[in-house]
Amino acid sequence: MIAGLNSGTLGSGVVLPSQGDIHAALDSEVLRWKSDILDLSHAIHADPELGGQEFRAVKRVRRVLRKAGFTFDEEQPEQPTAFSARFGSGQLVVALCVEYDALPEIGHACGHNVNAASAVGAALALAAVAGQLDITVKVLGTPAEETTGGKVDLIEAGFFDDVSLAMMVHAGAADVVGGSSLAMSMWDVLFEGRPAHAAAAPSEGVNALDALVVAQLAIALARQQLPVGSIVSLIVTEGGSAVNVIPERTRASVEMRAPGIDQLRIIQDKVRRCLEAGAHASGCILQVTRKGNDYAELRQDAFLSHAYREAMQAKGRDVAFNADPVASTDMGNVSQVVPAIHPMVGYDVRGAAHHTADFAAFGASAGADAAILDGSFGMAAAACAAVTDTEMRKRLFRSAGD
Repeated sequence: MIAGLNSGTLGSGVVLPSQGDIHAALDSEVLRWKSDILDLSHAIHADPELGGQEFRAVKRVRRVLRKAGFTFDEEQPEQPTAFSARFGSGQLVVALCVEYDALPEIGHACGHNVNAASAVGAALALAAVAGQLDITVKVLGTPAEETTGGKVDLIEAGFFDDVSLAMMVHAGAADVVGGSSLAMSMWDVLFEGRPAHAAAAPSEGVNALDALVVAQLAIALARQQLPVGSIVSLIVTEGGSAVNVIPERTRASVEMRAPGIDQLRIIQDKVRRCLEAGAHASGCILQVTRKGNDYAELRQDAFLSHAYREAMQAKGRDVAFNADPVASTDMGNVSQVVPAIHPMVGYDVRGAAHHTADFAAFGASAGADAAILDGSFGMAAAACAAVTDTEMRKRLFRSAGD
């Protein structure tokens, strides 16, 4: 409970504390849980696990939430490293998305230990005001952001159906809010032909490498007609076994990005036809396998973005607005179904770029720790601003289907 609240009421009858009292309560909770929050970040950083294998990270997160009085929903996600927990019983449900997967060989080179600890910190802070603001705090463990997109699986399984708004912050070199992301899709491609001796009987072979070369050339030519801002990348992962053998099998990985999901569908159609052209020209059999979920573009909610920025400015941070798309994230899919934010929370990384070992080296620094604590406060304050604003609260009820 919050002592000494200055009260008003919303149209729904919810008692409205003053912003000053709310912020004081959030600050107090972040400080109270500081050791647990930062210990969690450091432990995840020191023990990186790949997407879908984050078993130890999940245990650590669950331990902190259980200590704070969160309960784990009776229905849990099918993914072994996903979870759903909550605190409170209010009408509006505020979801915090916890990422904890690392990258092969270079560990937490995208700062997901920072992301995870910040989301947990925000959840702990919000739990202190959940009763006064008539909210439920829901924490969703969202695995495999770097690979298959665990948030998409949780959406499809219904774990966002009761959510009113969702948030997380992402580690970065600067504080930025409002940015978008690129829609993205990844495919594994297999061409199967028939082997033959390349000198003695080449006419008896069906050349799978020819299929891949034709497909790759067709994709290169098609780029001119793709939607503006499109990116198609292709690498050959298997191109044959011996120079004197007609390749019977070739493999490739294709990654497609676009400003939005609608443009991504156009790219997918064109790329598939290019792949089919390679199969048709060579006589090979084509197999295309989707690699993980398709990622939609990120749409950060304007009200939540402004509220987050104001809260972070109160912490002395200069948060820039920048709507430019940066990389891709499955939080984009979440933002398509509920109001959401995914700001970057910054700390000094000495110019290191994401997805490098140099970036990972700063994940447990004093600057990263400060970013976690400030990001925890910023998200919690933004959520409180949303649920105590009369018009925004109405919108949140509509978004949650009430």
